[in-house]
Amino acid sequence: MDPRTPARTTRAALAAAAVAAIALGLGACSSGSDAGTASGSSTPGAGTGSAISAERCAENEAAGPITFLTGYNYQASASILEVIAADELGYFDDLCLDVTIQPGTGDTGLSNQLLAAGQVQFAAVSQQDVITAQDNGVDVKGISSYSDAGLEILMTETSVKDLKELDGTILGQKGNLPVTVEAMLAEAGADVASIQQVTVGYDPSVLPRGQVNSLTGFISNEPALLEAAGDEVTVWRPYDYDVPGSLGALAVNPAFADENPTAVEDFLRGSFHAFEYCADEANSAECVDFAATLAGDTYDAAHNAQVWATEVGVIDETKTAGTALGTIDLANVDAIAELLNEYDILSAPLDTADAESYFDPSFVEAISDGDQIVWPAP
Repeated sequence: MDPRTPARTTRAALAAAAVAAIALGLGACSSGSDAGTASGSSTPGAGTGSAISAERCAENEAAGPITFLTGYNYQASASILEVIAADELGYFDDLCLDVTIQPGTGDTGLSNQLLAAGQVQFAAVSQQDVITAQDNGVDVKGISSYSDAGLEILMTETSVKDLKELDGTILGQKGNLPVTVEAMLAEAGADVASIQQVTVGYDPSVLPRGQVNSLTGFISNEPALLEAAGDEVTVWRPYDYDVPGSLGALAVNPAFADENPTAVEDFLRGSFHAFEYCADEANSAECVDFAATLAGDTYDAAHNAQVWATEVGVIDETKTAGTALGTIDLANVDAIAELLNEYDILSAPLDTADAESYFDPSFVEAISDGDQIVWPAP
């Protein structure tokens, strides 16, 4: 199979102060806007409750304040940027939702703990992370995913034409080898045990400098950084070797979902409506600017625009025809469970039926008509 190209912002190491700030809800955040400034059709937002009935508006208002925890800061990734945009464009106001956006640290374990504890109501976490959270006794519920393709990749010099050529070479990783990359290597016939693994930092130039022969990363990050530096690499995607993953997945606090189903549906409705707006190249710069404004002067808008464009491209390439944006593919959930079982990631073998119980496709189904997200709500 031919490897594909493109890139994700790296997960910075956690500082204790950052963890404490998030746990206490003291981190920088964005609150819901008072009136919408635009909509998916590029017209001004109509204002509070304009996209739903008065009865549904009352139900959503009864849900109270909602906190969404991003996966990593205000990065322009799928499952982050569109939520920021939904807030800034007034879509959440149109749905009578009072949403605050809290920047995450990249620690998915911490995100799941905050979610299960009810300190946040929604969080951006992968389907694999939902399953491993449940395995650790942390109760969260997966409610959507944009793609069955994960973000993890392996990069090599362009001279490498077959992953079996990596046998006996040095692989750079950031603390552990992602199970999806390990499974890809095994599927390609590489002798994983013969590959020497070393822990490297977040500078991808170790690959073109020859310090390692291969390097793990994220499809929407390192390849773009290397390309900007004038270095060409080959990108190997687990997805191309039928290894399951997820991109742009969201999870909810189960108790909140049980008590406030319309709020969960409309949080997704507003987010997906904003995704469709921001996925339009004519609007993407505007959406990235929303995130840049929240993040401050150190935000690399140009790189984040590449992150967004790459992830939107992957989602568009890998979407299942005839399904609405965000639809959970339970067959993919089964495949992830089987992968985690095969590589002994979980404390005990997981039955696929139990794995499926950690996800609820009904919220996306409720806001969809065929392959379309319904806006405004009926």
